[in-house]
Amino acid sequence: MHQTIIDTLKRNQLSITDSRKKILELFLHAKGALAHFDIEHQSGAEFDRVTIYRTLQTFVEKGIIHTIPTADNSIRYALCKDDCANGHHHDDHVHFMCDSCGTTYCLDHVTVPQVSLPNGFTVTQTDVIMSGKCMKCV
Repeated sequence: MHQTIIDTLKRNQLSITDSRKKILELFLHAKGALAHFDIEHQSGAEFDRVTIYRTLQTFVEKGIIHTIPTADNSIRYALCKDDCANGHHHDDHVHFMCDSCGTTYCLDHVTVPQVSLPNGFTVTQTDVIMSGKCMKCV
């Protein structure tokens, strides 16, 4: 696990800092997407809010994690797959939010359908979010 973290940071040309290692480790162990609060809570008092925020923004920019908007206008974060890169996300999958436990899942095997837009429109991001009860809460 430790070597995977180091390799990911090096591959993305990032300095290897304690905060980056710890936050990436949290994502690798997570069962679903994480909110800023989850990361802050799970990392204890090790890192302040600004350090966590900057680390998350850097990971998004580098294609290590992607954002998932929520109904309450907050953001959750989840690991990207291997084909994402600096500034180029390819996370065209559906996200599922459990109404009971609050867990957000990436449904990697459920892809977002192609939508034909009128001339003059350009897509930069597509978000499909489904909600209901997850397999643990049914």
